[in-house]
Amino acid sequence: MAAGGGLSRSERKAAERVRRLREEQQRERLRQVSRILRKAAAERSAEEGRLLAESEDLVTELQGRSRRREGLKRRQEEVCDDPEELRRKVRELAGAVRNAKYLVVYTGAGISTAASIPDYRGPNGVWTLLQKGRSVSAADLSEAEPTLTHMSIARLHEQKLVRHVVSQNCDGLHLRSGLPRTAISELHGNMYIEVCTSCIPNREYVRMFDVTERTALHRHQTGRTCHKCGAQLRDTIVHFGERGTLGQPLNWEAATEAASKADTILCLGSSLKVLKKYPRLWCMTKPPSRRPKLYIVNLQWTPKDDWAALKLHGKCDDVMQLLMDELGLQIPLYYRWQDPIFSLATPLRAGEENSHSRKSLCRSREEAPSGDRGAPLSSAPILGGWFGRGCAKRAKRKKAT
Repeated sequence: MAAGGGLSRSERKAAERVRRLREEQQRERLRQVSRILRKAAAERSAEEGRLLAESEDLVTELQGRSRRREGLKRRQEEVCDDPEELRRKVRELAGAVRNAKYLVVYTGAGISTAASIPDYRGPNGVWTLLQKGRSVSAADLSEAEPTLTHMSIARLHEQKLVRHVVSQNCDGLHLRSGLPRTAISELHGNMYIEVCTSCIPNREYVRMFDVTERTALHRHQTGRTCHKCGAQLRDTIVHFGERGTLGQPLNWEAATEAASKADTILCLGSSLKVLKKYPRLWCMTKPPSRRPKLYIVNLQWTPKDDWAALKLHGKCDDVMQLLMDELGLQIPLYYRWQDPIFSLATPLRAGEENSHSRKSLCRSREEAPSGDRGAPLSSAPILGGWFGRGCAKRAKRKKAT
């Protein structure tokens, strides 16, 4: 030890090394703390960025949902052309009808609403009400008669201005309007027709009542039997999720042949959301310039609007009245006593009288059973068959043989 109690040179060096080591340790701790703080800040920034991105995505999704809801609402809204605009459009449509070499008409539920048969996607349509949790009801379908539109189409076919009619309707009103069987393709069946699929060719039975009382999705037997072979008869209705394979009354062969020849297609009262799925009806294999010109009469948006040469927003009966006036054609009146179904119908055999409870069509009120005369139209829900419960979209039912 140095004199005077001082530190020796080696001791001073050792003390300096200790001081430097402590300072280095402090700096290292500060660097570690700084790294931890920077890492925490980065993680916090990343979390904030993630939360910000998620919030932006959520806002975008909510805006998208709002736009989709608004778009769906607009599509479900019914739009009417003002009277002058509608007359102008009908004049254009009349020119197309006159000049068409092969005009085919596609019809949907909208042409039968005037007969008190609800449509499907309108404000009071079957699916619209079902989606709102409300019950579906209609006037007794046996009281329905061909509308002005049905009778106009029959006259246009008689005048050879319309070559073929492709219908999605099951109500049989085209047949009852006097349109020949060969001129109709009822793609989803006919409520008045039951068939024997064991007979080749299939044997048809036209009835004067709704044959679908006991039938529904995947359950088509009507409870009656074939007069020739004794096999179970079935209805002709094609529900969602089913493929129509019957030759008649679906008449797909005539529908596709007519579509291939068509230079003009007039769609009346159809949302086209089902028909658009049948490419054979739209000549999609042809180049756009060679496809038929499309004319649409509907109060609501359809997925084919952008393809249409003309879209008329009006009720079918109103448009057809204007069209027939423009063409100078008189619309024939419907007389029930002249209804073709009475000459086409096969009477029930002995013992089959109680095989149904649906009201039968009568040529006149005098022919109706005494209990039915003067009775008000029923508005009770129609169950089973092609209407109401049996035609509910995406209805899940146990498949039966």
